[in-house]
Amino acid sequence: MRFLLLLSPLFLVNKLPNPLFNFSNLGSRVSHRMASNKFPIEESGVGIARRCWIKFKKESTFALYTPFVVCLASGTLNLDTFRHYIAQDVHFLKAFVQAYEAAEECTDDDDAKVGISELRKNVTEELKMHDAVLKEWGIDLVKECTLNPATAKYTGFLSATASGKVEGVKAAKLATPFERTKLAAYTLGAMTPCMRLYAYIGKELQAFLEGEKVHPYKKWIDSYASEGFQASALQTEDLLDKLSVSLTGEELDIIEKLYHRAMKLEIEFFLAQPLVRNAIIPLSKVHNPAEHRLTIFSDFDLTCTVVDSSAILAEIAIITAPKSDQNRPENQIARMSSADLRNTWGDLSKQYTEEYEQCIEKMLLTEKAEKFDYGKLRRTLEQLSDFEKRANSRVVESGVLKGLNLEDIKRAGQRLILQDGCTNFFQSVIRNENLNSDIHVLSYCWCADLIRSSFSSGGIDDLDVHANEFMFQESLSTGEIVMKVESPIDKVQAFSKILMNCGNDKKNLTVYIGDSVGDLLCLLEADVGIVLGSSSSLRRVGNHFGVSFVPLFAGVVQKQKMCAGVDSSSWKGLSGVLYTASSWAEIHAFVLGS
Repeated sequence: MRFLLLLSPLFLVNKLPNPLFNFSNLGSRVSHRMASNKFPIEESGVGIARRCWIKFKKESTFALYTPFVVCLASGTLNLDTFRHYIAQDVHFLKAFVQAYEAAEECTDDDDAKVGISELRKNVTEELKMHDAVLKEWGIDLVKECTLNPATAKYTGFLSATASGKVEGVKAAKLATPFERTKLAAYTLGAMTPCMRLYAYIGKELQAFLEGEKVHPYKKWIDSYASEGFQASALQTEDLLDKLSVSLTGEELDIIEKLYHRAMKLEIEFFLAQPLVRNAIIPLSKVHNPAEHRLTIFSDFDLTCTVVDSSAILAEIAIITAPKSDQNRPENQIARMSSADLRNTWGDLSKQYTEEYEQCIEKMLLTEKAEKFDYGKLRRTLEQLSDFEKRANSRVVESGVLKGLNLEDIKRAGQRLILQDGCTNFFQSVIRNENLNSDIHVLSYCWCADLIRSSFSSGGIDDLDVHANEFMFQESLSTGEIVMKVESPIDKVQAFSKILMNCGNDKKNLTVYIGDSVGDLLCLLEADVGIVLGSSSSLRRVGNHFGVSFVPLFAGVVQKQKMCAGVDSSSWKGLSGVLYTASSWAEIHAFVLGS
C-alpha cells in the first residue's frame, strides 16, 4: 500500500470535479492530471536543437548501447574494427565538410558565416589527424576502405540535404535570403545530432578511463570529451537555433524529421562496424528459441506507470461517490459520501506514511551486513510484509473501495499513462518472432483488471498479470479484495513458482524490473535485476544488507571486459548486484538492442 503516499496531492478540495461531472470522461481527466505534471518542452523557451535532443533522447541511448560503443568503452574492441571505423569516418567527415561549405554559402548572416567557417575548419583538422593515423597504419583509404552501405546512406543523406533535396519538401529556388537561410537551417538540422551525440558519448565513456593505466582508445575518447569538442557541439546547436528563428512551425517540423533521421543513421553507422570479438549485448542476440527462454518480470505501479494505481482507484471512488444529500437506490451497495471518502483516504494515507517510515527505520536498526546477506534481508523483509497486510486490511475494513463499477475501472486503465518507452518495450518483446519469451507482471495493485486494461489498450495482451483482484457483485465492487500479492515475500514466492512451472527443458534467463523495497527480493533472485527510479528507501535497505547498485551501462561495460564472448550465463542471480536504469529506453537497448 506504499501507493497511498501519493494520494494527498491528488485530492485537494479545489481540485474536486463538478457534481455534474460526466464519469465517461474520468479516464481523460486522470490522464490530464498526470500529463500536466510533465513540463512542456515547446513552451519552455529552449531552442530547436535542445528540443530535438530531448525528444530523441531514446536514440542516443540506443547508440550508446550498440556493441561497437560498448566494446570501445571496455577497451576490448579489436584494432582492425577500430581501423575500419576510422576509415569509414573519414568518408563521413568529408561529407560533413562539404555540408558545412554549402550551409556557409547559403546563409547571409555574417556571424553565422563565421561560426560555420570555424566548425568547417575544425572538421578539416580532424580529417588531417585521421589521414595521418591511416598512413601510420599503412592503410590506403581508396583501395582498402570503400564506403560500406551504412556510411554511403549517411553521407548521401547529408549531401542531399545540403543540396536542397529534402524528403517531403518541394525544391525551391534559392532566390531570396529567407530561402537560402532555410536551407542552411535544414543542413544544420541534419548535422547537429552527430555533433551532440559524439559529445555525449565522449563524456559517457570518459568515466571508464579512470583507474585504467592503459586504455587503447583513450585518445579517441578524450578528443570527444574535450572542452574543445563540447564547445563545437554547443556552437553547432546555437547556429541551428539562430538560423531557425524565422521558420514556421511546419519548417521546424522538417528540421525535427531531419534531426531524427540523422540520429537513426548514426546508430546504423555504429551497428555496421564489423566486430571480431562478440559483444555481450543485446541479451536477445544470443537467444536461440529452441534452446533458450527469456522470462521478463516487471512490477507495475511507478515502474510501468506514471501514477500509482491506488491513486486512480481513489479518484474513481471519490468522483463516483454520492453526495451526502443523495438517496441511495434500493439494492445498491452502500457507499460513503464523497466528503467522507476524502477524509477517510486522508487518514489512511497519513497512517500508512507514518508506519511505513517507522517500519523502514526499524529494519535499518539491525546490524549492517559486511557483505551481501540475502537470508538476513529476506527475514527482515517479513516485517514489511506483516505491515503491508495490516495496511491492506485497514483499507478493506474502511469500505472506501465499495461500489466501483468494473467498466469505469477498465476505462480508467485504458487511459492510464505508462512510463515513456514501457509500452514499446513490451510490444517489441511480444512481436519478436526470434524470441521465446514470457512476460509476467507482479504487482501489489488491488485490482488486476486495471492492469490488464492498461496494457490491452496498447495492444499488449500476451502477458500474465499476478496481482490482487476486486470482488464484484453485478459489476460493482463489494469492497473486498482477493489478496494474492501483498508483500515482498508474496512477490518472491510468486516469482519462484512461475519459474518452477517453466520447466527445465530450456536454458532460462530472467530479468526483473522494479522500483521499490517490495521488489528487492525478486530483483536479487533474477539473473538481471534492474531498478528504475530513485527510491531512497530501496537503496538504503539494499545497502544495509550488502547490495550493490551499479548503473546499467557501467555494468554492461564491466561484463564486456570480463567475458571472452557472448554468454548469457555471465548474468547470474543472487550476486548481490542490482543495475540501475534511467528509462525504459535503456532497458530496451540492453535487452533487445535498437
